[in-house]
Amino acid sequence: QVQPVESGGGLVQPGGSLRLSCAASGSIFSIDVMGWYRQAPGKQRVLVATITSGGSTNYADSVKGRFTISRDNVKNTVDLQMNSLKPEDTAVYYCVVRTVLGSSWGQGTQVTVSS
Repeated sequence: QVQPVESGGGLVQPGGSLRLSCAASGSIFSIDVMGWYRQAPGKQRVLVATITSGGSTNYADSVKGRFTISRDNVKNTVDLQMNSLKPEDTAVYYCVVRTVLGSSWGQGTQVTVSS
C-alpha cells in the first residue's frame, strides 16, 4: 500500500509563495500519475495539478501560470510551487498517487492565504 505524506503548508499573505512537497512510501510498484487536489471549506475536493511519469502536466484553469508541479521519479516525490497566491487558494491540499492498484491519498496540508 502506498502512503503519500505532504509537507509545506502554512499561512502566507496574498501575493506570496509556498512550496508543497509529497513523498510516497510503502509498496510502490509503478507510480503513474502524481498530483494535488484541494478542498476549501464547504466545497468539494477539486483538481489542482497532476503530472504523469513521463512529465505531462495538467492544471486547473484557476492556477495556470501561478502554480508549477514537478516530480522526481527516483525519489517518488511530487512538489507544487505556488506563486502569486490569492485568498481563494485557501484550502486543504491533498497529494494523490496513482498506480495500477489504484489511488492513494495523503492526509492533507492546510494552506491559508490571508493578510
